[in-house]
Amino acid sequence: MKIVLLEPLSVSDELIKELSAPWVAAGHTFKAYSTKDTNVEEIHRRCADADIVIEGNQPLPREALLGMKQLKYLSVGFSGIDHVDAVTAREMGITVSNSAGYADDSVAELAVCMVLSLLRNVFPVDAACKAGGTKDGLVGNELLGKTVGIIGMGACGCRLAEILKAFRCEILFSTPHPSERALALGTAASLEEIFAKCDIVSLHCPLNDSTRGLVNADMIGRMKPTALLINCARGPIVDSQALADALNSGRIAGAGVDVYEMEPPVPTDHPLLNAKHIITTPHVAFATKESMVKRAKIAFGNVDAYLEGNPRNVKIS
Repeated sequence: MKIVLLEPLSVSDELIKELSAPWVAAGHTFKAYSTKDTNVEEIHRRCADADIVIEGNQPLPREALLGMKQLKYLSVGFSGIDHVDAVTAREMGITVSNSAGYADDSVAELAVCMVLSLLRNVFPVDAACKAGGTKDGLVGNELLGKTVGIIGMGACGCRLAEILKAFRCEILFSTPHPSERALALGTAASLEEIFAKCDIVSLHCPLNDSTRGLVNADMIGRMKPTALLINCARGPIVDSQALADALNSGRIAGAGVDVYEMEPPVPTDHPLLNAKHIITTPHVAFATKESMVKRAKIAFGNVDAYLEGNPRNVKIS
């Protein structure tokens, strides 16, 4: 088998060599690329004769996949696989796995970080202090005892709920098929009830036909004026202009946003970059030193499982 790592996974060369060594010892060919290149011709050059490809969040549209004529298995080093053309993968008989679980802690921690920063006005009081000011007009609120709505109560949403339990928060959630873990952490509720009742709404659902544009002007309009919205999921789940309008008019109290309609760099005239009472980060929720190591181990472990005839974390087959 020829195995190709299409793009770097933000870990050391030593770890890549360690994880790939058993394949080389078994007679497989392994090639790792140290740069990311989204040019379709370059993707074809790298992967035209690859049997197995490992990648992160590099887009693989139809034209890119069609040039991978030998591809049998794709291990995606990411939780979401919406950047891979699923229709084409199925047509070509490519099995696709994701790296579920690697970023549960990092995403949940950033969501809590955003919530606490917004509630306690961390950035405004920091600026005031550095300017010789005081806390006047900037006294915030506690997270303790707040009602939090989690949209998408998978592993990441459940991890967030576990952390929030330390703050004695009440958890409402919406998810298609709630697990026993989810039901032990919170109460299932409708989207309308969550947006109307919760002090904080945090998004942790995948991007698909049912979630695209889910958080629109109508849904945001149901929120309390003191409520916060956190999006560490996917940008197109939220109508950015509707959220910006709600923030600028004071319709809701604040937002934390890590994802957008495009991968960063985000255009400087994007409505959310210029909205009031918002914390913006450049799609960093998944990325910590620890999570990158977890991701590489899961993505390479997926290949191990496939080679052994027992593919895991399969999302497309």
